[in-house]
Amino acid sequence: MTKLSKQKKIELYQEWKIKGMPLLVIARRENLNRTALGYAIKLIDRYGPAILDAPHQTYTKEFKEKAIKQALFGTKSIVQLSLDLGLKSSGMLNNWLREYKENGYNVVIKQKGRPAYEQEGRTIAPAAAAEDSAVRRRKLAIAYRQCLYKKINCLGAETTQEIVQAITELRRTFKVSLDYIFDTMSNYKDLPLIARSTYYYTTSQSAKQDKQPKLTARIKEIFVYHQKRYGYRRIALQLIKEGWQTSVKVVRRIMSKLGLKANKRNRRKYSSYCGTVGKIAPNLIKRNFFALRPNMKWYTDITEFHLKGQKLYLSPILDGCAGDIVSYSISRHPNMELVLSMLDKAFVNHQALNACEFHTDQGVQYQSPVYQRALKLHGITQIMSRKGNSMDDGLMESFFGLLKTEMFYGQEYKYHNLQELTKAIEEYIRYYNEERIKERLKGLTPKEYRAQALKK
Repeated sequence: MTKLSKQKKIELYQEWKIKGMPLLVIARRENLNRTALGYAIKLIDRYGPAILDAPHQTYTKEFKEKAIKQALFGTKSIVQLSLDLGLKSSGMLNNWLREYKENGYNVVIKQKGRPAYEQEGRTIAPAAAAEDSAVRRRKLAIAYRQCLYKKINCLGAETTQEIVQAITELRRTFKVSLDYIFDTMSNYKDLPLIARSTYYYTTSQSAKQDKQPKLTARIKEIFVYHQKRYGYRRIALQLIKEGWQTSVKVVRRIMSKLGLKANKRNRRKYSSYCGTVGKIAPNLIKRNFFALRPNMKWYTDITEFHLKGQKLYLSPILDGCAGDIVSYSISRHPNMELVLSMLDKAFVNHQALNACEFHTDQGVQYQSPVYQRALKLHGITQIMSRKGNSMDDGLMESFFGLLKTEMFYGQEYKYHNLQELTKAIEEYIRYYNEERIKERLKGLTPKEYRAQALKK
């Protein structure tokens, strides 16, 4: 963050504070480290822009000792503690901890400038040669306590795996035997310890190599190809569909080990309700959304996208059998033209609709006589949700949530204008219909399931 001027830092802070722009988006745009940017913005948010004018400060030995003690034995994170202390960077506290460890767990204030003439010729004996055994054991105990605090921020709630990891780190750092560590730890009753047999068993279990490297590689490929849209259940279905002998539990374990997590949904909703301006149809669906055959139950609604101060609207038709998108229309305005163009596209490819029930909310477009007349001409029965009850239109709302989670929320920086967003929506609907498998459809895509249902 030192390469940014004071004015630039204030501008970035205002974008985050006033405009609500995510830190990740700002960091990517400015090519900055997200952690460093987040700390600088939090520092300004707590102490105000005046913190940027504070002169360079030299910290005393007592101040550093107090800060290090809080970092090692307190419950606050390094970032939170650095903010409380008003440090210009969280890296300062990390450096103090590193130097504290390197200097034999002592705070050493470096002397600036060249050494005195009479001191230049002196040689310093290695510290390890004069180190006392009791001091070494004390250092080992402090390092052990520090390892556990770093993992769980407290003592008394450690798991066997965490204790094993701490002991292994000490063996590598201090280059001592396991017996030496256990003998040292046994003298400190407040430190948690496990049996030697437990240590050897746990390390042997964790040391086992991946027995299915090809499966692991394929899971990574599927996860990356679908852009974090597939969780472990859907990836397991895809693998089984491809002929792999695996299960949901195996895929979940491998993904957990690799740290692969699918995107979570973020819910926002556009509402077109303007009161009763036309004829209201009854709610015959009653949340029985799914149909046995295609073209028996259709659903539609309008959703809104916000991009760089502009709006884009999508109006799709979703089939209740396979959950596929029958037709859709995209426009800058949520008017009747948007809805009618969607209907025209649907009627071109689907003409036998006498038994079709078409479900919507009570939006102003669906109360229009023009819209209702178009449905009657094709023998479609119109159905509406109850007033102010979005759960009655839950299937359509679920698709909108899925769509925005997998290609829009948190990815707005990818689209420079509405034309690019329109192309991305069109590509996602193609992907959703033809490539994205569903657990409800037994591992088939909506297009495959629809074709299968029409053959019966």
